[in-house]
Amino acid sequence: MQAFEFHNPTRIVFGEGRIRDLDRLVPPGAKVLILVGGASAERTGTLSEVRQALGSRVHATFSGIEPNPTFETLMKAVEQVRAGGFDFLLAVGGGSVVDGTKFVAAAVPFEGDPWQILVQRGQGVKAALPFAAVLTLPATGSEMNSGSVVSRKSTGEKLFFGSPLVFPRFSVLDPAKTLTLPPRQVANGIVDAFVHVMEQYMTYPAGGHVQDRFAEGILSTLMELGPRALSEPGNLEVRASLMWAATLALNGLLGAGVPWDGATHMVGHELTALHGIDHARTLAVVLPSLLDVRFEAKRAKLAQFATRVLNIQEGSEAERARGAIEGIRAFFEALDVPTHLSAYQLGAEVIPAVLTQLEAHGMTALGERRDQTLEMSRAILQGAL
Repeated sequence: MQAFEFHNPTRIVFGEGRIRDLDRLVPPGAKVLILVGGASAERTGTLSEVRQALGSRVHATFSGIEPNPTFETLMKAVEQVRAGGFDFLLAVGGGSVVDGTKFVAAAVPFEGDPWQILVQRGQGVKAALPFAAVLTLPATGSEMNSGSVVSRKSTGEKLFFGSPLVFPRFSVLDPAKTLTLPPRQVANGIVDAFVHVMEQYMTYPAGGHVQDRFAEGILSTLMELGPRALSEPGNLEVRASLMWAATLALNGLLGAGVPWDGATHMVGHELTALHGIDHARTLAVVLPSLLDVRFEAKRAKLAQFATRVLNIQEGSEAERARGAIEGIRAFFEALDVPTHLSAYQLGAEVIPAVLTQLEAHGMTALGERRDQTLEMSRAILQGAL
């Protein structure tokens, strides 16, 4: 296990009804801009609860942040913040709203073209507005990390940035707010969290015994409770565990001191940017094929996953590793999340454009050892047809 530092300043306020705690958590004199996605926060009453909890604080609302937040929309929010003199941001929604709010927080004081925040992957961020989150869709872990992904419609790009200045000050997690989510969003959230853990776990043995067991516990929880969340949509206990699992999946703790492979996300981002497929669904397409193509490099950890998580005790290491890939694919399919591009009426004709985008964004040496070339990415996409 490598040397590391772990610091996460985000305060988590977890439990049913905790939105009321906004009154003590948001600074008393704050001028608050609430950022939301579509109409669901209003329809479910969550937005009304938030406004009530803010009490006498001056506040306004910006709505319309997309499931894949776009630079164009977020810049309108930046303009509203600057014009209105807002000094505290509150994201109310899922990971996309939180991601978008991180960008707005960084862009408001940014000198120059805010798109450079994404191009430079956060290196130029020198200041950011304080912000917090009220999470309604567990998936991305954005409520407890300092990363964000933003798309630009005009260029078809989807880029990541991170900065220690865009950790949420606090995040309110009320699992009861997830009970009204449609099954597709529930399934997407489970897949996204699962892949987040896999990218920190499914690499090579690195002496991270505590991290491995921690990751395996979350993976087991997701595989056990994921299908139950769909078959028992009113089960608050299940939703609470899934919400916490999604937060822990990407708050930095799992990846501390161990190798990290973000290739599934990098390839998936390009598929979303080019073809509008739900983010999590691109991950379900890419991951099984990636594990096939990079089988030898990941064989030991695949076999470990098979033994510890899937309880496959018999067979050689290679046989157990193959069983792990089959089990992962079956898990996604059981959630009604397809694992092939053909499910989205896409074929081999889409591969060259994805590779062009990967190259344009410097994604030519991916993986935990930086040895996933463009040709390997091509093979992964071909295997995912």
